[in-house]
Amino acid sequence: MSDRPRILVIEDDPEIRHLVQSYLQRQGFRVDVGDGGAALDRFRTHYGDPDLVVLDLMMPGEDGLSICRRLRASSRVPVIILTAKGEDIDRIVGLEMGADDYLPKPFNPRELVARIRAILRRAEPAPAEHRRFGLAGLVVDLDARSVTREGQGTVDLTSAEFDLFECFVTRPARVLSREQLMDWTRGRRAEALDRTIDVQVSRLRKKIEADGSALIKTVRNAGYSLVVPVKEL
Repeated sequence: MSDRPRILVIEDDPEIRHLVQSYLQRQGFRVDVGDGGAALDRFRTHYGDPDLVVLDLMMPGEDGLSICRRLRASSRVPVIILTAKGEDIDRIVGLEMGADDYLPKPFNPRELVARIRAILRRAEPAPAEHRRFGLAGLVVDLDARSVTREGQGTVDLTSAEFDLFECFVTRPARVLSREQLMDWTRGRRAEALDRTIDVQVSRLRKKIEADGSALIKTVRNAGYSLVVPVKEL
């Protein structure tokens, strides 16, 4: 990633596009904007993947959910989805498709910048001692941000899913509340009825529990816990 991350904003409202583009540029980002799936296709043709995509869900023609699905089929680029207030179902579906975060409209541009920076910061490899862990046939490399299954290759996790898995791997056998997981992975407190973590845990389980073994246990009224031994490699 360069010193000036490149952000692609896909939004059909020209006023919001201009507002977001201007604000992000003032914050030092390189910003490209567009309307609909064609904007993503044009960008990838010229530049490859952006460092992050800000994606509106409700658009005429190809909507944000379809664009997110296409993006996730071939890329792990972080995605922040924009949703109109009250679109809980679309927000949940967007997270299930692999979006890393969401922001309801209307939103404060400063909060959008904070979310972008938090995601990009987590995506950067830590300049620390190489750390690898083994559990249940999986090898988790925190610095390379990769998960591999013995004899089967890479387990394809999104940025948000990897952040969540890291919380469990580095705190095995502990019950982690939804509020703690929200703080550690998204840098903010969970809202009272926010089920984002539940959605992401469900997605993570499907990917890491491929052989049917239960690695992450739900602790009723408390949170989640990694219930298999973890060893440092």
